[in-house]
Amino acid sequence: MKLDVRGDVAAAIAARRPVVALESTVIAHGLPKPLNLETARGMENEVRGAGAVAATIALASGSAVVGADESLLSRLANEKDVAKVSLRDIAPVLARRALGATTVAATVEIAARAGISVLATGGIGGVHRGGERSFDESADLEAIARHPVCVVCAGAKLVLDLALTLERLETLGVPVIGFGTDELPAFYVRSSGLALPYRVDDALAAARIAREQLARGAGMVLAVPIGAGEALDRKEAEAQVARAVEAAERAGMRGAALTPYLLGALGEATSGRSLRANVSLLRQNARVAAQVALALSM
Repeated sequence: MKLDVRGDVAAAIAARRPVVALESTVIAHGLPKPLNLETARGMENEVRGAGAVAATIALASGSAVVGADESLLSRLANEKDVAKVSLRDIAPVLARRALGATTVAATVEIAARAGISVLATGGIGGVHRGGERSFDESADLEAIARHPVCVVCAGAKLVLDLALTLERLETLGVPVIGFGTDELPAFYVRSSGLALPYRVDDALAAARIAREQLARGAGMVLAVPIGAGEALDRKEAEAQVARAVEAAERAGMRGAALTPYLLGALGEATSGRSLRANVSLLRQNARVAAQVALALSM
């Protein structure tokens, strides 16, 4: 894979200064215009404000770009037919020299190849509801297990089967660490009710665990609850998700289109509150990721 690493990112990696990778699917597919570009810039500003270098990752012109510039961010936010790139899609999109927005899975692999140890995102993918029958599982889980990157997120997306997602992460050897919480956060909801075996209360403690895990050649999840002021009510959100899942099943929705469909339905049902929550948790995760990257660089 050809890496196109922006100059300041390459210099920071070489000097072992803190760098935070950011995925780009949220720009092209996760948020509406113009909020998508505003949020992408906002996440990068959060990283820089905490003293780290931001590196948004995408595919363009036959290369994996590590550190998208303003022009590429704008293309990701505004062009039509930007490919959604998970692990299976990297080679075809590179070969076509197409523009691609990377999911957590693809971003984790590219970040690891570039030598970046920390990634910030919204919520990771996981095992879909009914996954015990459909085997519908995000590539994020195995990608995190295989690559030495600490993924800072608001847990897993609420529309998933969170209990099965935790089971799969355990099987894959991925530690899920609660950041100021003893329970798995559920994206827009502060807690899923699922207990986590490990907790830290600051970035330094998280970095100590990350240093040991990454040295094993494997990744980890640092699960950060959304701020209380922006969180959705758990019962209300769960009821809306159940309705959306039923509608998706009637429509025969499967595969990569399912999660965006469910999140979109949840956004409509909550009159946009889930959208505001999404932006809030993305920026918060970028800040925490920068703090962890700083602690790892000491």
